[in-house]
Amino acid sequence: MTDLKRLCVFCGSKHGVRPAYREAARAMGEALVAGGIDLVYGGGRVGLMGVVADAVLDAGGEVIGVIPEAMSDKEIAHYGLTDLHVVKTMHERKALMYNLSDGFAALPGGLGTLEELFEITTWSQLGLHAKPTGLLDVAGFFSPLVAFLDQLVSEGFVSRRHRGLLRVAADPVELLGRLAAFPD
Repeated sequence: MTDLKRLCVFCGSKHGVRPAYREAARAMGEALVAGGIDLVYGGGRVGLMGVVADAVLDAGGEVIGVIPEAMSDKEIAHYGLTDLHVVKTMHERKALMYNLSDGFAALPGGLGTLEELFEITTWSQLGLHAKPTGLLDVAGFFSPLVAFLDQLVSEGFVSRRHRGLLRVAADPVELLGRLAAFPD
């Protein structure tokens, strides 16, 4: 069992086209607070990033943001957080988010979300950490990706054990339970 005190959430700096994405980001924030888990995230006030952060804050939880100076200077930083770290580079951002977190989850997002998700999952595959990682599959958003990951297994590029490093659920509470059960 993993003791999740802080969960790093990767998600979009845009809202996406479906209202379900915003609803899921809000539900994830509320589930974190209900579970006594603090949020670590990219520090933005825009898109799903802002929705999940505001949901945690509205429910009385703590939010730690980590944002590079270049993004902070563009006025997308969320200055109402419990704690906001402004760092020089994206590499520093990811390293600090990793160090502050006990686990990771991805909500719908774009290329940055996928890059962060795959980097942290690869680190786990390589044995660089033993922290759980999951996908919140909102309205089937990640279903094609999950199918592709399963294809990587069937094609012999990823072992079943390594595929199992990435937990998937459609409900925030269920996902948090699967992350807490890691490494079952």
